[in-house]
Formats: sequence, structure tokens, C-alpha cells
Amino acid sequence: MKVVILAGGQATRLLPLTSNTPKAMVPVLNIPFLEYVIRHLGRHRVTDVVLAQSHLAQTITDYFLDGARFGSQLTYVVETVPLGTAGAVKNAAGYLDETFLVLNGDTFTDLDISAMIDFHRQTRARLTIACTPVEDPSSYGLIETDGRSKITRFLEKPEKSQITTNMVNAGTYVVEPEVLEYIPAGTVFSFERQLFPKLLERGEPLYAYPSPAYWIDIGTPEKYHQLNRDLLSGKSNQYPFSSTQRVTIGERSQIHATARITGPAVIGDSCAIGAGVSLIGPVVIGPGCTILEETTIEDSIIWQDTRLEKQVYIKSSIVASGCHLKSNSIVENSVIGNNVTIDSGYQLKPGSKIGPGAVVKNADNQ
Repeated sequence: MKVVILAGGQATRLLPLTSNTPKAMVPVLNIPFLEYVIRHLGRHRVTDVVLAQSHLAQTITDYFLDGARFGSQLTYVVETVPLGTAGAVKNAAGYLDETFLVLNGDTFTDLDISAMIDFHRQTRARLTIACTPVEDPSSYGLIETDGRSKITRFLEKPEKSQITTNMVNAGTYVVEPEVLEYIPAGTVFSFERQLFPKLLERGEPLYAYPSPAYWIDIGTPEKYHQLNRDLLSGKSNQYPFSSTQRVTIGERSQIHATARITGPAVIGDSCAIGAGVSLIGPVVIGPGCTILEETTIEDSIIWQDTRLEKQVYIKSSIVASGCHLKSNSIVENSVIGNNVTIDSGYQLKPGSKIGPGAVVKNADNQ
């Protein structure tokens, strides 16, 4: 079975992390997000992958190539203009002549895809939507069903007074190719707001496949950070290291004997961690990072090739690639884009988001 992965969005909610890094390549425990998705599909023998792309497409292609390294065969379909979720699939219609899967490119899940496909075939559905329970459905697409899991109503981002169920669209679909006839070519068209209601109106059999499996939408820095925490705490079955390994250290990394590491923590390849450094998990350090003496990092994610000088303090934050935080600088509850420099002794205001390439100087404090 083929799968279309929607990997073309500009991921504005994830800014500044996605200013020059496509959402699919955002690192999760130092592995690109999309790699988890492709490997999870492969475990269910779904290896024929069509990537629907637009924003920063070349970065993805350069990493995954033909997919052979991941046990898959990848085809790339690039939109010249954004076409929406359903429009992007229509753009790939030439590759879709049998039942196929669609995955939102910002969804991480342990969903049993094989069981969902079996359910789709048993119900003879035109389209099956994976559903998951959430505490607050108001930010998602709410799905109402009858006693046989047949969908009776869609409600995108409902008001509190409209909520009748906690089951929401989990961003994975099994689709019959006839459904493509309902999507106009070359037009911005949405699964959630246009295609699903149209299919329901026409009486097409649509079914919901409920699943309690781990699921998260990484569309915001907060959710992205939570995914890293969840994997380190074992909430998903896709954690790539042994559950007994509280601290994982990459090849060629040098850790000073006086550094203190409290797991869970993942340290990438070729890192240098100096004397008296304190890492308080959950912590992820990307490859090629340099962390100098007496620096403290707590509950944070540092991307690759970042340099932290002496006595830097970072807590509950995300620092992207190529950054330089000079001595005694302080970062709390903030998100820093690629190639940012923060001056010595600068205390970043909690909740800050710093765009790529910025130089934050002490004069800014005045």
C-alpha cells in the first residue's frame, strides 16, 4: 500500500524553529522527525512513500534520497503553490491507483496501521479516519459517530458548547482512489473543512478508527518539546534506545569526569562537555555541541553545533543549531532559532522567541 505524507506546510506555528528547517527535519532525540514516521510505516510493511512537499523541499530530499537506507521507496511530489491538505494529495494522484494511506506530516503516533487497514476493508469504507481521545477537543477536528463507528458529523475546532465527544481527527487516513474525484485539481482544498463534509453530504461511507495509542501533534514548540520528553520517559514504543539507558552518549563525545548528568539524557556525536557542567534531564544535546565549564542545562533541547560558554544557564528551553551563548547568559522557557548569538551576562526574558541569525547584545537590556 502506498502512503502520501503531507510534508509541505510552512509550519508557522513552530517558528522560529522552522524558519530555515522544514518541519519534517526538526530533530527528535537527534533524529529527523520524518524518519520516525517512515520507520513506523515500514514496521507495518508500508514502504512505498510519496512525500508531498513545498517549503524547503531540497533539505528533505538531500537527507532521505530514494529511501533505501530506511527500507522504503520514496517519491517526491513538489507543489509550486500551496494546495491545502487534500489538494496536495490530488497533486500526487498520478501515483494513487489503489487504496492508499495519507498522513499529516506533523503527527507522531504509535497507531496500529495494519489493524486500521484491516478495519477499513472490513467496513468497506470509502475513507477511514484515525481518531484519538484528547482532553480538550477545541483545537482539533471533532468527529461524531454512530454505534458502528460510522461517521455522522464533523466539527472543526469546535466551541466549548459544541463539544459532544473527546474523539478527534488524528491525521491518518485510509482512502479509496475514487475519493480523489471529489478534489478539484490545482486548487487549494482541505480534507477537514471541505472534502470530509462533502463526502458525508454525498452519502459516502466514512468510518472512524478509534485508537488509544500514543499520539501528539508537534505543531507548536511546546508540543515538540513535549514529544522529546515523552520519548525519554518511555510513553511511546518508538524510543530508539534501551529503556534501561538513562543516559545515551554518542560516538567521539568527550565528557569531563566532573560533569554531572542526571538522566534521562541523550548526547549526540562529537560533543565536548567541560568540567562542572550539569545536565538535568530530560535533556537532548545535538551532535557537535561544545558546553564549557560550570554550565547548567535543565529540561531543554539543544540542536547541533551550538556553543555554550562558561556558566551559561538554560532551563525549559529549545536552542536551535549553530547558536553561540556567551558566558553567564541565562535562557528560561524560551525558543531560539538557528545561528543566534547571545552576549555575555544577558538574561533573556522568559517566554522569548528569537529568530534565526539574531545577535542579542547587553545594550538590549537597557
